[in-house]
Amino acid sequence: MSSPSPPRRRIVGVSTKMYFSAARTKQYVQELLQIISSSSSSSSSSPSELLSRLDIFIIPDHVTLASVVSQLDGTGILAGAQDAFHEDAGAFTGEVSPAVLAEVGCRIVELGHAERRRLFGETDADTARKAAAAARNGLVPLVCVGERARGEAAAAAGECGRQVEAVLASVPDDAEVVLAYEPVWAIGAAEPAGADHVVAVAQRIMALECVRRRRGTTRILYGGSAGPGLFEKLKDGVDGLFLGRFAHDPAQFYRTILEVAAA
Repeated sequence: MSSPSPPRRRIVGVSTKMYFSAARTKQYVQELLQIISSSSSSSSSSPSELLSRLDIFIIPDHVTLASVVSQLDGTGILAGAQDAFHEDAGAFTGEVSPAVLAEVGCRIVELGHAERRRLFGETDADTARKAAAAARNGLVPLVCVGERARGEAAAAAGECGRQVEAVLASVPDDAEVVLAYEPVWAIGAAEPAGADHVVAVAQRIMALECVRRRRGTTRILYGGSAGPGLFEKLKDGVDGLFLGRFAHDPAQFYRTILEVAAA
């Protein structure tokens, strides 16, 4: 009889999108690291002990990514990119090479966000090619999936499932993948999607054959107006949270990190 699979590590992170200046990004990372250090020194938990329980990532804009990598060096916190092209090199003016991202120390790359799909017409096929490129360069694809309109969990999971299947068909079976479930209708909303809905959809996504048969680790996050107190309600369905503007306050980000670690 096979032994049960070990629990997946929890994971929590933030994207700054295009909200911050370069100076603000540097200040934000400094403030977060100071909060982690000072909070740990006043409690029994050290930063390394905190990070041993979960993965933390910060995804700044492309211009400041290299400096953020430098700031995070030795902390255990992962630096990520907001997008990457599907080719490593070539005549692709304005695009960002996944090979160069890996070279400068990027660890994770966000792909297929609803804004990329809406504003730039990106498709499931585009996201799949980018995810394959990220994986072959040793980056973890953080793939955003979500239904466009509010509806029943089964219908939402069906729409998300097609997005997931397209990506996983292109990514090596042993590559690590993180799925970010973000109902499009909940992004930027005053309230997140209902906890019962999120858990039901996330469980259905993780039960897909294309997910269950993989040898590589597959984790799932919730994003979409995510904030404090939410993870406790979602922990039976997701492995963590993908935060937006709420976490642009480093103190609030740290508060959520603690909640995810302790729930």
